Amino acid sequence: MSQADLYTIRYRLHGKPKSFIIRTKLMNNAEAWQWASCDAGLAPIPKPGRPPLKRFSKPMAERFGLTEVQWCQSGSVCWDEDLAM
Repeated sequence: MSQADLYTIRYRLHGKPKSFIIRTKLMNNAEAWQWASCDAGLAPIPKPGRPPLKRFSKPMAERFGLTEVQWCQSGSVCWDEDLAM
């Protein structure tokens, strides 16, 4: 598994900091705003194999109190027991 498909998204909802990790093949600013809207409960989570849902844009999300969306690649995790000691 490539680590390039794990991303951390940080945002503020009504001033409170929130964050989560998501696995996806594509990440950019528009995707980050969409997934932050889903995590905040503003937008429904899309179901695989179904037609795409209406996407939340930055201005639309900001109207509902979502701000400061930032994303970055998540670091790799070492699960080797020998290195953990």
